Amino acid sequence: MTRKRRIFDIDMPAMEDIPVGKVPDKVLDKHRRGPMATAISENADALRDRQETEDRIRAENDQLAHELVRLKKEGLITDLVPLDAVHAERLTRDRAAGPDPELDELKTSIREIGLSNPIRVEKRADGGYELVQGMRRLSAYRVLYEETGDERFARIPAGILANAPTDDQYRRMVDENLIRKDISFAEMGALARAYAEDPANDCGDVDKAVSVLFKSASYTKRSYIRAFASLLMMLGKSLEHPNEIPRNVGVDLKRKLDGDPGLVRAVSAALLSQPGRSAVDEVAILRGFADGAGAPEPQARTPAPSGDKTRRAKTTFQISRPSGIAKCSASNGRIDLRYNLDFTRIDRQKLEQAVAKLIDSLQED
Repeated sequence: MTRKRRIFDIDMPAMEDIPVGKVPDKVLDKHRRGPMATAISENADALRDRQETEDRIRAENDQLAHELVRLKKEGLITDLVPLDAVHAERLTRDRAAGPDPELDELKTSIREIGLSNPIRVEKRADGGYELVQGMRRLSAYRVLYEETGDERFARIPAGILANAPTDDQYRRMVDENLIRKDISFAEMGALARAYAEDPANDCGDVDKAVSVLFKSASYTKRSYIRAFASLLMMLGKSLEHPNEIPRNVGVDLKRKLDGDPGLVRAVSAALLSQPGRSAVDEVAILRGFADGAGAPEPQARTPAPSGDKTRRAKTTFQISRPSGIAKCSASNGRIDLRYNLDFTRIDRQKLEQAVAKLIDSLQED
């Protein structure tokens, strides 16, 4: 019998020696992620950062919006406003129409150093602006632009106020002139009359108009304003220079006319008998009636100062004090001090001593 030839032998290990379920020698990274998972995670992080940035910007914008509203209410927003967009129609101005002798000084100051105090306006429905404060500053800018054509003067710095009732607008206008620039009692009396006569103000009484417009003034000063308002009503168009009437002359004359109503015709006749009179002559006539002496004898007219003549030298300056700014102007034989203080309430002896000390100190120099 032939024996079969073995081709090869397979040596199988024992079953208990086979490494079933063992981990391969190469350790796998359990934290490793695929490209898609990485992209999704990075996109989520970017969206989260973007949302946080948007929330922060939105919070800042809300804060700025609230701050802008607050600044608007307080009139602290300032912008350059075109001159032709500013109107002065709503309020009756407290300044009498006519040439302003100090406008040239204001123009020079604006030309050299700019406007230090912006005008105050309110936004109108038609897109323009209604003037509240700063008629002289606006006039100076308009004259400068007309004279020079310089685009610097085509727009004026303006504080934009929140819309307010007409009473508040009048108060703003009046209070500024009471403090910043000398305003005559006749101008204040005329404003009170115009305010009372305007049906839109719902104020048919001059006394009430004075109380509304000049609330910040002292009781004594308001009584003077009422006296001049009555004086203007009595004498009407007979007066040519009402703004030059001194306070004591106007108040005393008003008392005389109240005591003797028939005297009104005599005063008017005396004034009309001298047409074209100067301010000095008019005051002399009124003073005569106020003192009880009647009209003075006509004299040679005092020539009114010509606009072509050189203006007399004048020095103006401001002094900052803890409670405000004092504005001073000095010329030959005259010095004016304007300050937010009722000098009529100061003891007369104390006031005299202060003035005497001032004069003595100036003469020593």
